Amino acid sequence: MKIIVGFPPTQSPLGTPLLSQNRQFQYFEKPTFLYPVVLGTAATMAKQAGHEVLWEDAIAQDIEWKEFDEMLAREKPDVFFFETKAPVVKKHWEAIRHIKERFPSVQIVICGDHVSYLPGETLEQSPVDYVVNGGYFDFAFMELVDWIASGKKGAVPNGIWYRDKKNEIVKNGRYALRKNLDEAPFSDRILTKYMNYQDEFNLKGRPQFYIMSARDCAWGKCTFCVWDHALYPKGSYKQRTPENTFAEVKNLVDTHGAREIFDDAGTIPPGIWLKKFCDLMINSGYNKKVMYSCNMRFGWVDAPMYKLMNQAGFRLLKYGLESGCQKTIDKLDKGTDVTKVHQHCKDAKDAGLTVHITMMVGYPWETKKDAMETFKLAKSLMIKGLVDIHQSTVVMPYPGTPLYEEAAREGWLRFEKTDYEKLAMDQPALKNIEMQPEEIQGLCKMNYRIYLDPRYMLQHAKSRIKSWEDVVYTFEGFTSVIGHMKDFSRRPEVQRNKSELLTREQVARMQANLHNPRQDLVAVKEGTTTPIPYIHMEEVKVPMMKVV
Repeated sequence: MKIIVGFPPTQSPLGTPLLSQNRQFQYFEKPTFLYPVVLGTAATMAKQAGHEVLWEDAIAQDIEWKEFDEMLAREKPDVFFFETKAPVVKKHWEAIRHIKERFPSVQIVICGDHVSYLPGETLEQSPVDYVVNGGYFDFAFMELVDWIASGKKGAVPNGIWYRDKKNEIVKNGRYALRKNLDEAPFSDRILTKYMNYQDEFNLKGRPQFYIMSARDCAWGKCTFCVWDHALYPKGSYKQRTPENTFAEVKNLVDTHGAREIFDDAGTIPPGIWLKKFCDLMINSGYNKKVMYSCNMRFGWVDAPMYKLMNQAGFRLLKYGLESGCQKTIDKLDKGTDVTKVHQHCKDAKDAGLTVHITMMVGYPWETKKDAMETFKLAKSLMIKGLVDIHQSTVVMPYPGTPLYEEAAREGWLRFEKTDYEKLAMDQPALKNIEMQPEEIQGLCKMNYRIYLDPRYMLQHAKSRIKSWEDVVYTFEGFTSVIGHMKDFSRRPEVQRNKSELLTREQVARMQANLHNPRQDLVAVKEGTTTPIPYIHMEEVKVPMMKVV
Protein backbone atom coordinates (compact mmCIF):
# COMPACT_ATOMS: atom_id res chain seq x y z
CA MET A 1 0.00 0.00 0.00
CA LYS A 2 0.97 3.63 -0.43
CA ILE A 3 0.74 5.55 2.84
CA ILE A 4 1.14 9.26 3.57
CA VAL A 5 2.00 10.32 7.12
CA GLY A 6 2.19 13.94 8.23
CA PHE A 7 -0.14 16.93 8.58
CA PRO A 8 -2.59 18.58 6.18
CA PRO A 9 -2.38 22.33 5.47
CA THR A 10 -3.39 24.21 8.63
CA GLN A 11 -2.84 27.86 7.77
CA SER A 12 -4.16 30.54 10.10
CA PRO A 13 -3.93 34.36 10.28
CA LEU A 14 -2.85 33.84 13.91
CA GLY A 15 0.50 32.44 12.80
CA THR A 16 2.21 29.06 12.54
CA PRO A 17 0.49 26.29 14.51
CA LEU A 18 2.72 24.29 16.82
CA LEU A 19 0.90 21.01 16.45
CA SER A 20 3.42 18.23 16.58
CA GLN A 21 5.07 16.76 19.68
CA ASN A 22 3.64 19.26 22.08
CA ARG A 23 1.48 18.95 25.15
CA GLN A 24 0.03 22.37 24.52
CA PHE A 25 -0.97 24.20 21.36
CA GLN A 26 0.00 27.68 20.29
CA TYR A 27 0.15 29.80 17.17
CA PHE A 28 3.58 31.38 16.88
CA GLU A 29 4.61 34.66 15.31
CA LYS A 30 8.09 33.14 14.92
CA PRO A 31 7.63 29.58 13.54
CA THR A 32 8.73 26.66 15.67
CA PHE A 33 8.61 23.09 14.41
CA LEU A 34 9.10 20.14 16.72
CA TYR A 35 9.74 16.69 15.34
CA PRO A 36 6.63 14.49 15.79
CA VAL A 37 8.29 11.50 17.42
CA VAL A 38 5.36 9.05 17.54
CA LEU A 39 4.19 9.86 14.00
CA GLY A 40 7.78 9.40 12.85
CA THR A 41 7.86 5.96 14.44
CA ALA A 42 4.55 5.09 12.75
CA ALA A 43 5.94 6.06 9.34
CA THR A 44 9.06 4.00 9.97
CA MET A 45 7.06 0.96 11.06
CA ALA A 46 4.98 1.12 7.89
CA LYS A 47 8.08 1.40 5.70
CA GLN A 48 9.76 -1.55 7.43
CA ALA A 49 6.59 -3.59 6.87
CA GLY A 50 7.10 -3.15 3.12
CA HIS A 51 4.68 -0.32 2.38
CA GLU A 52 5.50 2.73 0.28
CA VAL A 53 5.55 5.62 2.74
CA LEU A 54 5.62 9.34 2.01
CA TRP A 55 6.15 12.03 4.66
CA GLU A 56 4.16 15.19 3.97
CA ASP A 57 4.09 17.70 6.81
CA ALA A 58 2.28 20.63 5.22
CA ILE A 59 2.87 22.79 8.32
CA ALA A 60 6.66 22.43 8.50
CA GLN A 61 6.98 22.46 4.70
CA ASP A 62 4.62 25.46 4.37
CA ILE A 63 2.41 23.71 1.80
CA GLU A 64 -1.00 25.16 0.93
CA TRP A 65 -4.01 23.26 -0.34
CA LYS A 66 -3.35 23.68 -4.07
CA GLU A 67 0.06 22.04 -3.78
CA PHE A 68 -1.21 19.42 -1.33
CA ASP A 69 -4.07 18.46 -3.67
CA GLU A 70 -1.61 18.16 -6.55
CA MET A 71 0.50 15.83 -4.43
CA LEU A 72 -2.52 13.66 -3.58
CA ALA A 73 -3.58 13.52 -7.24
CA ARG A 74 -0.04 12.54 -8.28
CA GLU A 75 0.68 9.98 -5.57
CA LYS A 76 -2.80 8.41 -5.24
CA PRO A 77 -2.26 7.14 -1.67
CA ASP A 78 -4.32 4.40 -0.11
CA VAL A 79 -4.07 5.84 3.42
CA PHE A 80 -3.42 9.27 4.95
CA PHE A 81 -2.51 9.30 8.64
CA PHE A 82 -2.20 12.48 10.72
CA GLU A 83 -2.45 13.89 14.23
CA THR A 84 -4.76 16.60 15.57
CA LYS A 85 -5.35 18.70 18.70
CA ALA A 86 -8.37 20.51 20.12
CA PRO A 87 -7.69 24.03 18.74
CA VAL A 88 -7.44 22.77 15.15
CA VAL A 89 -9.74 19.74 15.22
CA LYS A 90 -12.52 21.67 13.45
CA LYS A 91 -10.03 22.78 10.78
CA HIS A 92 -9.11 19.15 10.38
CA TRP A 93 -12.74 18.11 10.02
CA GLU A 94 -12.89 20.55 7.12
CA ALA A 95 -9.62 19.11 5.76
CA ILE A 96 -11.05 15.59 5.91
CA ARG A 97 -14.20 16.70 4.04
CA HIS A 98 -12.01 18.48 1.48
CA ILE A 99 -9.88 15.39 0.81
CA LYS A 100 -12.84 13.00 0.74
CA GLU A 101 -14.72 15.16 -1.79
CA ARG A 102 -11.77 15.17 -4.18
CA PHE A 103 -10.12 11.83 -3.39
CA PRO A 104 -12.83 9.54 -2.01
CA SER A 105 -10.68 6.40 -2.24
CA VAL A 106 -8.13 7.71 0.28
CA GLN A 107 -8.70 6.13 3.68
CA ILE A 108 -8.11 8.77 6.35
CA VAL A 109 -6.87 7.86 9.82
CA ILE A 110 -6.63 10.44 12.60
CA CYS A 111 -5.01 10.32 16.05
CA GLY A 112 -4.14 12.64 18.93
CA ASP A 113 -5.10 13.60 22.46
CA HIS A 114 -8.44 15.25 21.57
CA VAL A 115 -9.75 12.37 19.47
CA SER A 116 -8.56 9.89 22.08
CA TYR A 117 -10.79 11.64 24.60
CA LEU A 118 -13.73 12.10 22.21
CA PRO A 119 -13.25 9.51 19.43
CA GLY A 120 -16.92 9.42 18.43
CA GLU A 121 -17.10 13.19 17.93
CA THR A 122 -14.77 13.25 14.91
CA LEU A 123 -16.63 10.35 13.30
CA GLU A 124 -19.87 12.31 13.76
CA GLN A 125 -18.47 15.61 12.47
CA SER A 126 -16.43 14.41 9.50
CA PRO A 127 -16.20 11.58 6.93
CA VAL A 128 -13.01 10.25 8.54
CA ASP A 129 -12.57 6.50 8.09
CA TYR A 130 -10.79 5.57 11.33
CA VAL A 131 -9.99 7.23 14.67
CA VAL A 132 -7.17 5.91 16.86
CA ASN A 133 -8.13 6.01 20.53
CA GLY A 134 -4.97 5.90 22.63
CA GLY A 135 -1.42 7.11 23.07
CA TYR A 136 0.53 4.36 21.32
CA PHE A 137 -0.89 5.42 17.99
CA ASP A 138 2.19 4.22 16.11
CA PHE A 139 1.58 0.63 17.23
CA ALA A 140 -2.19 1.00 16.81
CA PHE A 141 -1.78 2.40 13.31
CA MET A 142 0.38 -0.53 12.23
CA GLU A 143 -2.21 -3.00 13.44
CA LEU A 144 -4.78 -1.09 11.40
CA VAL A 145 -2.49 -1.04 8.33
CA ASP A 146 -1.92 -4.79 8.62
CA TRP A 147 -5.69 -5.31 8.82
CA ILE A 148 -6.34 -3.13 5.75
CA ALA A 149 -3.53 -4.86 3.81
CA SER A 150 -5.05 -8.26 4.63
CA GLY A 151 -8.20 -7.24 2.78
CA LYS A 152 -9.91 -6.25 6.03
CA LYS A 153 -10.23 -9.83 7.19
CA GLY A 154 -11.30 -10.45 10.74
CA ALA A 155 -12.10 -7.90 13.40
CA VAL A 156 -10.96 -4.29 13.29
CA PRO A 157 -8.06 -3.92 15.78
CA ASN A 158 -8.97 -2.82 19.28
CA GLY A 159 -8.77 0.94 19.88
CA ILE A 160 -9.73 1.80 16.29
CA TRP A 161 -13.14 3.51 16.07
CA TYR A 162 -14.98 3.39 12.73
CA ARG A 163 -18.36 3.13 11.01
CA ASP A 164 -19.92 -0.18 10.14
CA LYS A 165 -21.79 -1.03 6.95
CA LYS A 166 -24.93 0.55 8.42
CA ASN A 167 -22.95 3.78 8.88
CA GLU A 168 -23.21 3.44 12.65
CA ILE A 169 -20.22 4.32 14.84
CA VAL A 170 -18.50 1.30 16.36
CA LYS A 171 -17.03 2.13 19.77
CA ASN A 172 -13.96 -0.07 19.80
CA GLY A 173 -12.46 0.72 23.20
CA ARG A 174 -9.04 2.21 23.97
CA TYR A 175 -5.85 0.85 22.53
CA ALA A 176 -4.05 -1.16 25.21
CA LEU A 177 -0.86 0.63 26.29
CA ARG A 178 1.06 -2.54 27.05
CA LYS A 179 3.74 -2.62 24.33
CA ASN A 180 7.45 -3.07 24.97
CA LEU A 181 8.76 0.29 23.76
CA ASP A 182 12.16 -1.23 22.94
CA GLU A 183 10.38 -3.03 20.09
CA ALA A 184 9.65 0.24 18.32
CA PRO A 185 12.19 1.04 15.58
CA PHE A 186 14.36 4.11 15.63
CA SER A 187 12.66 6.72 13.51
CA ASP A 188 13.86 6.92 9.90
CA ARG A 189 15.01 10.55 9.89
CA ILE A 190 15.63 10.69 6.13
CA LEU A 191 12.13 9.42 5.40
CA THR A 192 10.64 11.93 7.83
CA LYS A 193 12.66 14.90 6.51
CA TYR A 194 14.40 15.73 9.76
CA MET A 195 15.96 18.93 8.41
CA ASN A 196 12.50 20.57 8.54
CA TYR A 197 12.68 20.42 12.34
CA GLN A 198 15.81 22.42 13.16
CA ASP A 199 14.27 25.66 14.43
CA GLU A 200 13.87 24.89 18.14
CA PHE A 201 15.61 27.87 19.74
CA ASN A 202 15.99 26.10 23.11
CA LEU A 203 18.42 23.67 21.52
CA LYS A 204 21.90 24.96 20.86
CA GLY A 205 23.46 22.33 18.64
CA ARG A 206 22.46 21.57 15.07
CA PRO A 207 21.57 19.14 13.66
CA GLN A 208 19.21 18.54 16.56
CA PHE A 209 16.84 15.63 17.15
CA TYR A 210 13.86 14.74 19.35
CA ILE A 211 13.46 11.30 20.93
CA MET A 212 11.36 9.88 23.77
CA SER A 213 12.86 7.61 26.42
CA ALA A 214 9.42 7.07 27.96
CA ARG A 215 5.69 7.62 27.39
CA ASP A 216 4.85 9.89 29.05
CA CYS A 217 5.48 11.03 32.67
CA ALA A 218 6.01 8.93 35.80
CA TRP A 219 4.21 11.60 37.84
CA GLY A 220 1.16 11.65 35.57
CA LYS A 221 -1.07 13.70 37.87
CA CYS A 222 -0.98 17.33 36.72
CA THR A 223 -4.61 18.34 36.16
CA PHE A 224 -3.87 20.50 33.10
CA CYS A 225 -1.76 17.98 31.14
CA VAL A 226 -3.77 16.47 28.31
CA TRP A 227 -1.13 13.89 27.41
CA ASP A 228 -1.15 12.44 30.91
CA HIS A 229 -4.92 12.06 30.90
CA ALA A 230 -6.14 11.56 27.34
CA LEU A 231 -3.14 9.72 25.83
CA TYR A 232 -1.19 8.15 28.71
CA PRO A 233 -3.50 7.92 31.74
CA LYS A 234 -2.20 7.07 35.16
CA GLY A 235 -0.79 3.57 35.29
CA SER A 236 0.24 3.42 31.62
CA TYR A 237 3.66 5.06 31.99
CA LYS A 238 6.43 3.02 30.36
CA GLN A 239 10.15 3.46 29.85
CA ARG A 240 12.49 2.25 27.18
CA THR A 241 15.58 0.64 28.64
CA PRO A 242 18.58 2.95 29.08
CA GLU A 243 20.49 0.65 26.70
CA ASN A 244 17.89 1.06 23.96
CA THR A 245 17.74 4.82 24.45
CA PHE A 246 21.52 5.08 24.29
CA ALA A 247 21.54 2.97 21.11
CA GLU A 248 19.30 5.55 19.43
CA VAL A 249 21.57 8.37 20.62
CA LYS A 250 24.57 6.54 19.14
CA ASN A 251 22.69 5.96 15.90
CA LEU A 252 21.78 9.64 15.56
CA VAL A 253 25.37 10.73 16.18
CA ASP A 254 26.96 8.14 13.91
CA THR A 255 24.42 8.38 11.09
CA HIS A 256 23.33 12.01 11.08
CA GLY A 257 26.02 13.88 13.00
CA ALA A 258 23.66 14.87 15.81
CA ARG A 259 25.01 17.67 18.00
CA GLU A 260 22.06 17.92 20.40
CA ILE A 261 19.24 15.57 21.33
CA PHE A 262 16.13 16.52 23.27
CA ASP A 263 14.44 13.74 25.24
CA ASP A 264 10.74 14.65 25.17
CA ALA A 265 9.48 12.10 27.67
CA GLY A 266 7.20 13.97 30.10
CA THR A 267 10.05 13.58 32.56
CA ILE A 268 13.25 11.71 31.82
CA PRO A 269 13.19 8.49 33.87
CA PRO A 270 15.05 9.31 37.11
CA GLY A 271 16.67 7.06 39.68
CA ILE A 272 18.50 3.91 38.61
CA TRP A 273 17.49 4.39 34.96
CA LEU A 274 19.19 7.78 34.77
CA LYS A 275 22.33 6.54 36.50
CA LYS A 276 22.65 3.70 33.96
CA PHE A 277 22.07 6.01 31.02
CA CYS A 278 24.68 8.48 32.26
CA ASP A 279 27.20 5.66 32.72
CA LEU A 280 26.57 4.49 29.14
CA MET A 281 27.17 8.00 27.79
CA ILE A 282 30.37 8.46 29.80
CA ASN A 283 31.90 5.01 29.29
CA SER A 284 31.28 5.14 25.53
CA GLY A 285 32.70 8.64 25.08
CA TYR A 286 29.48 9.89 23.49
CA ASN A 287 29.21 12.45 26.27
CA LYS A 288 31.91 14.32 24.30
CA LYS A 289 30.14 13.94 20.95
CA VAL A 290 26.59 15.17 21.60
CA MET A 291 24.68 17.40 24.02
CA TYR A 292 21.62 15.88 25.69
CA SER A 293 18.63 17.89 26.97
CA CYS A 294 15.40 16.75 28.58
CA ASN A 295 12.29 17.49 30.60
CA MET A 296 12.82 17.32 34.36
CA ARG A 297 10.81 17.56 37.59
CA PHE A 298 11.85 19.58 40.61
CA GLY A 299 12.99 17.34 43.43
CA TRP A 300 13.56 14.13 41.47
CA VAL A 301 17.32 14.54 41.14
CA ASP A 302 19.84 15.52 43.84
CA ALA A 303 23.02 17.60 43.52
CA PRO A 304 25.43 14.67 42.90
CA MET A 305 23.15 13.34 40.15
CA TYR A 306 23.11 16.75 38.47
CA LYS A 307 26.91 16.62 38.41
CA LEU A 308 26.83 13.15 36.90
CA MET A 309 24.37 14.36 34.24
CA ASN A 310 26.71 17.20 33.32
CA GLN A 311 29.57 14.73 33.05
CA ALA A 312 27.36 12.56 30.81
CA GLY A 313 26.85 15.38 28.32
CA PHE A 314 23.56 16.81 29.53
CA ARG A 315 23.13 20.52 28.71
CA LEU A 316 19.58 21.83 29.27
CA LEU A 317 16.92 20.76 31.77
CA LYS A 318 13.37 21.93 31.18
CA TYR A 319 11.23 22.17 34.32
CA GLY A 320 7.47 22.69 34.45
CA LEU A 321 7.20 25.21 37.29
CA GLU A 322 3.72 26.42 36.13
CA SER A 323 3.22 28.81 39.04
CA GLY A 324 5.04 30.53 41.87
CA CYS A 325 1.91 30.34 44.01
CA GLN A 326 1.82 27.24 46.23
CA LYS A 327 -1.98 27.33 46.30
CA THR A 328 -1.99 26.88 42.53
CA ILE A 329 0.69 24.20 42.59
CA ASP A 330 -1.39 22.19 45.05
CA LYS A 331 -4.59 22.67 43.04
CA LEU A 332 -2.79 21.40 39.93
CA ASP A 333 -1.55 18.33 41.83
CA LYS A 334 1.92 19.31 40.66
CA GLY A 335 3.73 17.96 43.71
CA THR A 336 6.27 20.83 43.87
CA ASP A 337 7.39 22.74 46.95
CA VAL A 338 7.83 26.33 45.76
CA THR A 339 10.13 27.16 48.68
CA LYS A 340 12.69 24.65 47.39
CA VAL A 341 12.74 25.78 43.75
CA HIS A 342 15.68 28.16 44.26
CA GLN A 343 17.81 25.36 45.70
CA HIS A 344 16.85 22.89 42.97
CA CYS A 345 17.83 25.42 40.30
CA LYS A 346 21.06 26.26 42.13
CA ASP A 347 22.01 22.58 42.31
CA ALA A 348 21.53 22.23 38.56
CA LYS A 349 23.38 25.46 37.78
CA ASP A 350 26.26 24.60 40.12
CA ALA A 351 26.62 21.38 38.14
CA GLY A 352 27.05 23.41 34.94
CA LEU A 353 23.59 22.77 33.47
CA THR A 354 21.28 25.20 31.66
CA VAL A 355 17.93 25.65 33.41
CA HIS A 356 14.67 26.32 31.54
CA ILE A 357 11.36 26.80 33.37
CA THR A 358 7.81 26.99 32.03
CA MET A 359 5.06 29.01 33.68
CA MET A 360 1.38 29.67 33.09
CA VAL A 361 -0.94 32.51 34.05
CA GLY A 362 -4.71 32.91 34.03
CA TYR A 363 -5.76 30.29 36.57
CA PRO A 364 -9.38 31.04 37.58
CA TRP A 365 -8.62 30.97 41.32
CA GLU A 366 -5.58 33.25 41.18
CA THR A 367 -5.88 36.89 42.13
CA LYS A 368 -3.45 39.34 40.58
CA LYS A 369 -1.46 39.16 43.80
CA ASP A 370 -1.27 35.36 43.44
CA ALA A 371 -0.20 35.67 39.80
CA MET A 372 2.49 38.16 40.75
CA GLU A 373 4.08 35.46 42.89
CA THR A 374 4.93 33.67 39.65
CA PHE A 375 6.45 36.82 38.17
CA LYS A 376 8.45 37.54 41.33
CA LEU A 377 9.81 34.00 41.51
CA ALA A 378 10.76 33.93 37.83
CA LYS A 379 12.45 37.34 38.06
CA SER A 380 14.36 36.38 41.20
CA LEU A 381 15.60 33.15 39.61
CA MET A 382 16.68 34.85 36.40
CA ILE A 383 18.49 37.89 37.79
CA LYS A 384 20.33 35.63 40.25
CA GLY A 385 21.50 33.50 37.33
CA LEU A 386 19.68 30.40 38.56
CA VAL A 387 17.42 30.20 35.48
CA ASP A 388 18.63 30.81 31.92
CA ILE A 389 15.36 30.52 29.99
CA HIS A 390 11.75 30.90 31.00
CA GLN A 391 8.62 30.40 28.95
CA SER A 392 5.28 31.99 29.86
CA THR A 393 1.88 31.01 28.45
CA VAL A 394 -1.81 31.29 29.28
CA VAL A 395 -3.25 28.18 30.92
CA MET A 396 -5.52 26.23 28.57
CA PRO A 397 -8.18 23.73 29.71
CA TYR A 398 -7.93 21.03 27.06
CA PRO A 399 -10.73 18.47 26.73
CA GLY A 400 -9.61 15.29 28.41
CA THR A 401 -8.15 16.94 31.50
CA PRO A 402 -9.57 17.35 34.99
CA LEU A 403 -9.10 21.11 34.58
CA TYR A 404 -11.39 21.16 31.54
CA GLU A 405 -14.04 19.03 33.19
CA GLU A 406 -14.09 21.22 36.28
CA ALA A 407 -14.10 24.43 34.22
CA ALA A 408 -16.99 23.24 32.05
CA ARG A 409 -18.98 22.00 35.05
CA GLU A 410 -18.43 25.13 37.14
CA GLY A 411 -18.92 27.69 34.36
CA TRP A 412 -15.33 28.97 34.29
CA LEU A 413 -15.05 28.88 30.48
CA ARG A 414 -15.22 32.21 28.64
CA PHE A 415 -16.65 30.41 25.60
CA GLU A 416 -18.92 27.51 24.83
CA LYS A 417 -17.67 24.07 25.85
CA THR A 418 -17.13 22.99 22.24
CA ASP A 419 -15.46 26.21 21.04
CA TYR A 420 -12.21 24.28 20.78
CA GLU A 421 -10.66 26.84 18.44
CA LYS A 422 -10.64 29.28 21.39
CA LEU A 423 -8.04 27.09 23.12
CA ALA A 424 -5.25 28.33 20.86
CA MET A 425 -3.48 30.30 23.59
CA ASP A 426 -3.86 33.61 21.77
CA GLN A 427 -6.24 34.72 24.51
CA PRO A 428 -7.46 33.46 27.92
CA ALA A 429 -10.09 30.73 27.81
CA LEU A 430 -10.96 30.87 31.51
CA LYS A 431 -12.69 33.49 33.61
CA ASN A 432 -10.88 34.82 36.66
CA ILE A 433 -11.68 36.00 40.16
CA GLU A 434 -10.65 39.61 39.46
CA MET A 435 -8.55 39.90 36.27
CA GLN A 436 -9.85 40.79 32.81
CA PRO A 437 -8.50 38.82 29.79
CA GLU A 438 -6.22 41.65 28.67
CA GLU A 439 -4.68 41.79 32.17
CA ILE A 440 -3.86 38.10 31.97
CA GLN A 441 -2.21 38.58 28.59
CA GLY A 442 -0.31 41.49 30.10
CA LEU A 443 1.09 39.17 32.76
CA CYS A 444 2.55 36.96 30.02
CA LYS A 445 4.20 39.94 28.36
CA MET A 446 5.47 41.16 31.73
CA ASN A 447 7.09 37.78 32.35
CA TYR A 448 8.89 37.99 29.00
CA ARG A 449 10.11 41.50 29.78
CA ILE A 450 12.33 39.94 32.45
CA TYR A 451 14.68 39.13 29.56
CA LEU A 452 15.15 42.90 29.08
CA ASP A 453 16.16 43.51 32.71
CA PRO A 454 19.78 44.75 32.64
CA ARG A 455 20.64 42.52 35.61
CA TYR A 456 19.54 39.42 33.71
CA MET A 457 21.30 40.52 30.53
CA LEU A 458 24.57 41.14 32.41
CA GLN A 459 24.31 37.85 34.27
CA HIS A 460 23.62 35.96 31.05
CA ALA A 461 26.46 37.63 29.17
CA LYS A 462 28.98 36.85 31.93
CA SER A 463 27.99 33.24 32.50
CA ARG A 464 26.67 31.92 29.18
CA ILE A 465 28.35 33.73 26.27
CA LYS A 466 31.71 32.06 25.69
CA SER A 467 31.81 31.70 21.90
CA TRP A 468 30.33 32.95 18.63
CA GLU A 469 27.93 30.00 18.77
CA ASP A 470 26.67 31.34 22.10
CA VAL A 471 26.12 34.76 20.51
CA VAL A 472 24.03 33.24 17.71
CA TYR A 473 22.08 31.13 20.19
CA THR A 474 21.36 34.17 22.38
CA PHE A 475 20.23 36.23 19.38
CA GLU A 476 17.84 33.47 18.29
CA GLY A 477 16.45 33.33 21.80
CA PHE A 478 15.97 37.11 21.85
CA THR A 479 14.03 37.07 18.56
CA SER A 480 11.82 34.32 19.99
CA VAL A 481 11.13 36.45 23.07
CA ILE A 482 10.03 39.35 20.84
CA GLY A 483 7.83 36.93 18.90
CA HIS A 484 6.20 35.67 22.12
CA MET A 485 5.49 39.24 23.24
CA LYS A 486 3.76 39.84 19.91
CA ASP A 487 1.81 36.60 20.35
CA PHE A 488 0.30 37.93 23.57
CA SER A 489 -0.36 41.42 22.20
CA ARG A 490 -3.43 40.39 20.25
CA ARG A 491 -6.69 41.83 21.52
CA PRO A 492 -8.80 39.17 23.23
CA GLU A 493 -12.23 38.51 21.80
CA VAL A 494 -14.90 40.53 23.63
CA GLN A 495 -17.76 38.52 25.09
CA ARG A 496 -20.73 40.85 24.63
CA ASN A 497 -23.20 41.01 27.50
CA LYS A 498 -21.15 38.43 29.40
CA SER A 499 -19.06 39.03 32.48
CA GLU A 500 -15.41 38.03 32.19
CA LEU A 501 -15.22 37.56 35.96
CA LEU A 502 -16.46 34.72 38.12
CA THR A 503 -19.56 35.25 40.23
CA ARG A 504 -19.46 35.28 44.01
CA GLU A 505 -21.15 31.87 44.04
CA GLN A 506 -18.56 30.43 41.64
CA VAL A 507 -15.72 31.86 43.71
CA ALA A 508 -17.20 30.38 46.89
CA ARG A 509 -17.48 26.88 45.34
CA MET A 510 -13.98 27.19 43.89
CA GLN A 511 -12.41 28.19 47.19
CA ALA A 512 -14.19 25.35 48.94
CA ASN A 513 -12.72 22.89 46.44
CA LEU A 514 -9.13 24.12 46.25
CA HIS A 515 -8.07 21.26 48.50
CA ASN A 516 -9.36 18.70 45.97
CA PRO A 517 -7.23 19.02 42.84
CA ARG A 518 -8.27 15.85 41.05
CA GLN A 519 -11.70 15.39 39.56
CA ASP A 520 -13.02 12.20 37.99
CA LEU A 521 -12.68 12.36 34.23
CA VAL A 522 -15.74 11.52 32.22
CA ALA A 523 -15.81 10.71 28.51
CA VAL A 524 -18.86 11.84 26.60
CA LYS A 525 -19.93 9.07 24.28
CA GLU A 526 -23.25 9.01 22.46
CA GLY A 527 -24.89 11.35 24.92
CA THR A 528 -24.04 9.18 27.91
CA THR A 529 -21.39 9.59 30.58
CA THR A 530 -19.15 6.65 31.30
CA PRO A 531 -15.79 6.69 33.08
CA ILE A 532 -12.72 6.33 30.93
CA PRO A 533 -11.41 2.80 31.55
CA TYR A 534 -8.08 3.69 33.06
CA ILE A 535 -5.74 0.93 34.12
CA HIS A 536 -5.37 1.51 37.84
CA MET A 537 -1.98 0.77 39.31
CA GLU A 538 -0.15 1.63 42.47
CA GLU A 539 1.66 4.95 42.57
CA VAL A 540 4.88 4.92 40.54
CA LYS A 541 7.82 4.65 42.90
CA VAL A 542 10.88 6.60 41.81
CA PRO A 543 13.75 5.99 44.22
CA MET A 544 16.39 8.70 44.42
CA MET A 545 19.66 7.31 43.15
CA LYS A 546 22.51 8.51 45.34
CA VAL A 547 25.78 9.15 43.56
CA VAL A 548 28.96 8.78 45.56
